[in-house]
Amino acid sequence: METKQGRGSVQSIARNVCAEPNAQTKNGPMSGDKRALRATLLANREAHNESPARPAMNKVLAARVLQTIDRHAVSCIGFYWPVAGEFDARAVVTQWLAADRTREAALPVVVQPHVAMVFHAWQVQSVMKEGRYRIPVPEDEEVVVPELLLIPCVSFDAARFRLGYGGGYYDRTLAAWPKAKRPVTIGIAFDAGKCDALPRETHDVPLDIIVTESATY
Repeated sequence: METKQGRGSVQSIARNVCAEPNAQTKNGPMSGDKRALRATLLANREAHNESPARPAMNKVLAARVLQTIDRHAVSCIGFYWPVAGEFDARAVVTQWLAADRTREAALPVVVQPHVAMVFHAWQVQSVMKEGRYRIPVPEDEEVVVPELLLIPCVSFDAARFRLGYGGGYYDRTLAAWPKAKRPVTIGIAFDAGKCDALPRETHDVPLDIIVTESATY
């Protein structure tokens, strides 16, 4: 694992709850209890979402995400509609699309619970509608297959394992993807969400890359 620090790094505005004594067990941070860790991290992230320091941190993270995308020769990327204090990647994707008119972007759509997601084409001018879990999705249901995915992380560890929201949608989606066409997976997180080692299950697969406001893993 290589960690690359950026010149534009900014100090995190949120405490790292994974490093606190009351978040530890003999097997690691909140071992075996993803729900408790998830709830603590989400509350911490949302509490700092309105901090005056957040815009500067978002700007640095945006630059790092775009640099990471540009290292890969892809023409279609999937990203996510931001919720719960997540980093908003829409401006990054818009800038990436503007550089080449042949490029495409897409948002994940939950067609039905507990199955793999599909991706519907998104553009800046796309008309949106309310999807499952009240998350906006494109009204036009044109299905595309991304070559690279930007994936939100509630938490992550040094081995690039991700903690999400518990629905397992990205796990199922990636598991169903043809291995020969598996997309590059880039997790987006904040430094405060890093843990030494997350609780893992047999189906968990590490992401290819994790990008935060101060490092690339």
